[in-house]
Amino acid sequence: QVQLVESGGGLVQPGGSLRLSCTASGRRVFSGNAVGWYRQAPGKQRELVAAMTSGGMTNYADSVKGRFTISRDNAQNTVYLQMNGLKPEDTAVYYCNARVVVNVEGAYRDYWGQGTQVTVSS
Repeated sequence: QVQLVESGGGLVQPGGSLRLSCTASGRRVFSGNAVGWYRQAPGKQRELVAAMTSGGMTNYADSVKGRFTISRDNAQNTVYLQMNGLKPEDTAVYYCNARVVVNVEGAYRDYWGQGTQVTVSS
């Protein structure tokens, strides 16, 4: 049974920083697989914030480029999201995701954490 657990959320003032962590238990789902961070604000759809392919290529939402950085530590089975220059519009619940390929045809299974609240406010 795979479980992803996020941590590091909280209340921060505009311009501040937070570092989110997502640790997997049960199996090593991050190594060799695509990983990502998503967020969902009240009344809005869940959106991709940052992603990293199995090969290490990264992709960011335009709204966070230059401010957020995704990284992973395969040895620790953990994915991180460093968030700098936070803005009130970054307020949301942040979720980590692991996309695990399950067969040679490319079928995959998504694993999600329970989410961690990030609130940016003065």
